[in-house]
Amino acid sequence: MTDTFTESAGTAERRSRIVPPASHQAEPAAPESLLHSGNSGAMVRKSGQLRSEFRNEGRMFAREVAKHVNSQQAGRASAFVYEESFGYEDRIHFLIHLDALDVYYDLVEMGDRDRAFRESIAKERVGEDTGGGAWDRLFVDGSVHSTVLLPWTGQAGPQLNSASAGIVLLRSARIGHGFAAEGRELAREIADTVNERYAGEAAVTLFDEAFGDAERVHWAIGLKDLTVYGRLRADLAAQGRPGTFVDGSVRETALTPHHWGLYATRQGQ
Repeated sequence: MTDTFTESAGTAERRSRIVPPASHQAEPAAPESLLHSGNSGAMVRKSGQLRSEFRNEGRMFAREVAKHVNSQQAGRASAFVYEESFGYEDRIHFLIHLDALDVYYDLVEMGDRDRAFRESIAKERVGEDTGGGAWDRLFVDGSVHSTVLLPWTGQAGPQLNSASAGIVLLRSARIGHGFAAEGRELAREIADTVNERYAGEAAVTLFDEAFGDAERVHWAIGLKDLTVYGRLRADLAAQGRPGTFVDGSVRETALTPHHWGLYATRQGQ
């Protein structure tokens, strides 16, 4: 019986490592130079829907851009690429972590000052047999969306975060009218509960929207793997309080770090 249990546990551990964490996308960068959901001064969540016919070219473009940011802005910005674990196929997500919000200007200036980056953006991504074109042909028109998130003060960088987690769960909710204080208190309680009960399995950082819905709170939850989600979801539901969050406003998106081979994509294809 002991041997069988040990083998099963080992199998589960191997399965949880099939998809490497997002930090592998920044190799060989030093781990201490990586910015992530637990230590960044701002996080930009950007997503875009790839056209199915360009799913490989789109992923290559996404990884190429992230790699360039990570190499040229080490210590100031880190960018990771994710797939939706469940939901829309071929929807690509970037989490761009900034040391401070004003680092965004450095990223904008890369388009003017960084010749290699400029050439990468202008590069022909689509073959002439399909009409030709650069990166803009890869995405469905109007599908690229960005949200700027600012972390709550006083947060320690959790061990599991957007760089180290097997799954990143982005959860948000809109605070009900007149419940601003109660909503923020509950958001903090939920984060504290997860960090205490799931040490080593899940960890939370809280964010506000810098621009957009001022009453929406965001939890960035780093999960060791999907096996944690079932227990975690039950705990999250148990902590709800009527009226605190607007009915139907809770949103969840699970993100899997992209790696070559996921959804049959290959580097250089």
